[in-house]
This record gives sequence, C-alpha cells and structure tokens, in this order.
Amino acid sequence: KKKLLEELGENRLPYMTPANADFHLLWKTKYSKLIFRQSDTVPEELHQTVQEGFLTLRKHDCFFQDLVRIKGKDFLTPVSRVLIGNPGCTYKYLNTRLFTVPWPTEGYDIKYCSPQIHDACKALIRLNDYLHIEAVKALQGQNLFETKESKDTAVVGREQIATSLVEKGSISKDQSSCASENDYISLKNRTYYNLTLLNYMDPLQMTYLKQEPYFGMGNMAVSWHHDENLVERSTVAVYSYSCEGSAVEESNEQKLQGRDPAVWHVGLKVAWDIETPGLAIPLHQGDFYLMLDDLNMTHQHCVLAGFSPRFSSTHRVADCSRGTLEYIFGQCELALQNLQTDSDLMVLSLKSLETAVVKQVEEIHNEVEFEWLRQFWFQGKRYLKCTDWWLKPMAKLEEFWRKMEIMASGRYLSAN
Repeated sequence: KKKLLEELGENRLPYMTPANADFHLLWKTKYSKLIFRQSDTVPEELHQTVQEGFLTLRKHDCFFQDLVRIKGKDFLTPVSRVLIGNPGCTYKYLNTRLFTVPWPTEGYDIKYCSPQIHDACKALIRLNDYLHIEAVKALQGQNLFETKESKDTAVVGREQIATSLVEKGSISKDQSSCASENDYISLKNRTYYNLTLLNYMDPLQMTYLKQEPYFGMGNMAVSWHHDENLVERSTVAVYSYSCEGSAVEESNEQKLQGRDPAVWHVGLKVAWDIETPGLAIPLHQGDFYLMLDDLNMTHQHCVLAGFSPRFSSTHRVADCSRGTLEYIFGQCELALQNLQTDSDLMVLSLKSLETAVVKQVEEIHNEVEFEWLRQFWFQGKRYLKCTDWWLKPMAKLEEFWRKMEIMASGRYLSAN
C-alpha cells in the first residue's frame, strides 16, 4: 500500500460511476459477480418492516462502535454495529468476536427487552430469507451453480428454491424433480445466511472520515477490505437504507467529477490491480446488492459516505466451525473427559498426565477464556439492551473454565 501511494504521488487511479459511458461495459467484464437490485424490485411491505426495525434498534441504543485491532493497534470503528443471527452463533473480525442477538427461532426461548426489539429481529430474519432466495436465483442466472432441488426442508428450503427458480424460468420442472443431494448441500452452504451485521452511521456527526486513497472517491465510512471469516465462495448480501430527506438530498448536478458526495456509494476494485478502473455505485433507500461466488476474495470493496444517515444489513454465511456454542461446549466436554472425581474421598484427579492430553486441555482452557469469556464480558454484555439470552450459556462456560483452571493449576489433583 505504501509503495503504491508513493508511486501515485498526487495522481489517482481512474474509476467510473453510472455517469460514465463505459460504466456498464466495465461492470460486465470486470465486476460481473456483483449483482445490484434497485429498491422497486423488493416488496414494499418488506421495505417497511425492515426499515422500521432499523429505526427501532437505533431508538433503543442497540448499535455500538467496536474496538478492533489493526496491525497491533486498537481503534474504535467509525460505524456502529449490532450482530443479529442464529442463536449461539458468533462472528469474528479484526480480532473482535461479536455475539449474535438471536433472531426469533423455533425451539429457542428468547426473551427480548421489548416487543419492538422482537419485531425488529423478526423483520431481519424475513429479509434474510428473501435475500437467500435472491442469491440462489443470481447464482443460477450466472451459471455459477447448477441447482436441482426437490425435497422438503425447514424455513427456506429445497422446494421453495426449486419453485422460485422454475417460476423464473431458470430451471425446468424435470430438473427440479431429479435432485442432487450434494448440489443442495453445497448451494445451501454458500447462500444460507446465518447472521447479519447491521451498520449505522450519521456522517454529519463524525468529526473526521478517512479519504479514499487510491481513486480520490471522497469520504469513506468503511475502508477497502475483504469480508472475513466467511464460508469459502459464499455470497454476501447487503441491503442499504440511506435516510434520504433527513439530512441533505442528492444534488441534481454533480459539482465534482466522479461520484456525487451527497450520495452513499459502494466502491469496488480488483485486489492489488492498478490497471483496472474502480467502480463507485450509488446506493439509495432500499437498494441491495450481492457479491457472488469468489468476488469477495478476488476484489475489495469499501463504503463511501454520503451526507445523510445510513443503515445497512450485511447478510453473511459466517464460518462458524469454531464460533458456536455447540462447538465450544463440545471442546469443554472433550477437555473435562480427563477429569474424574472420587465420590468417596471427594478428590479430583486427572485420568492422564500424558503431555499431549494435558496440552490439549490447556489449549481449550485458553480458548474458553480468551476467545469467549473475555470477549463477551468486554463487549458482548452490551447486548443486554436487546436480550439476556447469552447469560445462561456464558455462566455454563464459566463453570467449565473453573474446572479447567483447577486442572491446569495442579491443585488437589492426583494422577491415577
């Protein structure tokens, strides 16, 4: 990055907006896995409930700036966030673990701090289901995946996917009836969003915003990045709600060459490529876009601030292989298999003192403390403004940690 900026000097790389004649050609040839949908393609009733949900969460002070670590230094994010998703799921970015406010899920007893917060989370799971179907259609439309679905599944499943694609003419009824189980599992893994990271920022309340350094695109709300901790080649869906009319309206004429600074944009560039021009695409109230397949790996994106406040809901297939309660409880049970209690003497003892076994227990002990307990009590407890759902599982994790603390200290232990 330093070398590139030194080479550029006062110059900037070229980029295009819809005002440029070759904008759509560049999009088609270099950014074809970015799918953009304007707000009028989304059901109006869904717009209304989701946007009301955003405002409700904001009213209840459910958005927070995250303290993240970048290159060994701690920073507060300029954007305020809240994570909503599957119960027991977490998402880690920039060395910070976020804990989901669980959306309403069958089989889980979730108590929200108010009925309005419940309704907001319910609206977001509806949006999640809608964007899941749109992602499947987009993948099929670009022939990035062959979809053949037939059997019933829960919530948004194979029959709904197949029906949707048949209606759109993407696949035939014959195709939908001869299903491939592997195809379905792979497709679900790449499009079945398990959480959404909500963002909020009012640019006029910010004392300072970074300038986009390569193209001269203006103020950035979020710097150039790849989204982290995702299932490989999974789709990212972003719904945007810029509160147009509440601050400064879009200007009719662009005073500067390039993007209109009053309007929020998503910026894209090919990663580490100085030959291909970048893109700056305007985002209006209710628009959404999809980053398909490997776009998040081969390209980088940023968010360019407009003048009005903006919410976004960024739906992801988070890699939760090491980020769910089910996983960490399983690890704890594995570690505690090496602990036994003599019920007569009430003495704790280790079943094995083999180096590999003791080392494994201590690794799990550290994981529970540093990846879960410390992360939760440092930042996760603020979600008590939404729900107390996490308190019971964290208390259980603390009990596991105490037992492993005794195992690690060697106090009161005898080896068989």
